[in-house]
Amino acid sequence: MSMLTATVKGAATRDAILEQAYGIASSAGLEGLSIGPLAAAVGMSKSGVFAHFGSREDLQLAVLDMASQRFVEYVLLPALQHPRGLPRLRAIVDAWFDWARHTEGGCVLLGAVSEYDDRPGSLRDAVVDQQKRWHQVLGKAVQLAIDTGELGADTDTAQLAFEIYGVALVVHHDSGLFGYDSATERGRRAYERLIRSYASSPTA
Repeated sequence: MSMLTATVKGAATRDAILEQAYGIASSAGLEGLSIGPLAAAVGMSKSGVFAHFGSREDLQLAVLDMASQRFVEYVLLPALQHPRGLPRLRAIVDAWFDWARHTEGGCVLLGAVSEYDDRPGSLRDAVVDQQKRWHQVLGKAVQLAIDTGELGADTDTAQLAFEIYGVALVVHHDSGLFGYDSATERGRRAYERLIRSYASSPTA
């Protein structure tokens, strides 16, 4: 086997392990990941899994990174095709709401917030970093809507980003309990009311 073939095969194996681990974490959380059951699920030995991930924590961090990448690809990147301002901000929020339906079992990112909010360590640091970056993305989208004149010039970008996050959080929470359609309908109404309260004019 050539070095290139071995490298490609190794990457494919790592991806398969990560995919299985992501599925487990979606329903059981990152703390629900265990090397033994994961190895059995992918038809490998524990040592085989450890060859790709040096520790359980390394695996958890890799799954968290995968979740973040998928979230960005599903929510943010398509929204960037929309015009700057409220059209782009609405596209972000709509896709964020839809993410609740897209993630079978639950959102790894939101689950990680609950799991590690009060547990110091590398995983908490990674969760905090991911959440900060997302708040910054929202804040930037809000700022663009201010720049286009659709939101008031005195809008506090961090505050509005915080409030939008709160609406999205409730949508994800209620989707699992009461159904996606009901949660999304209420979420969109809450979002539009929120935006109107910051709008520079009644028609924004």
